[in-house]
Amino acid sequence: MTNHAELDHLKNLDWFKAEASSGSSGCLGVAFTSDGRVAHRDNEGLSSPPFDVSEHVWTRILHGAASGEFDIRTR
Repeated sequence: MTNHAELDHLKNLDWFKAEASSGSSGCLGVAFTSDGRVAHRDNEGLSSPPFDVSEHVWTRILHGAASGEFDIRTR
């Protein structure tokens, strides 16, 4: 479990979202930290703490999304 004190470095970041997002919800917010990590949060659940990953992991996520690895599968 993450200690909330460990999340202090994610406060007051410059968050942005895709232009295709609708209003203030239904989107993923992203921010870059001063130490080179990428923070992201669900704008529908702002009471939950953001999650941050290394630049390498973020690049792999983007690559997987672009290649369809995370597409919703129908049953």
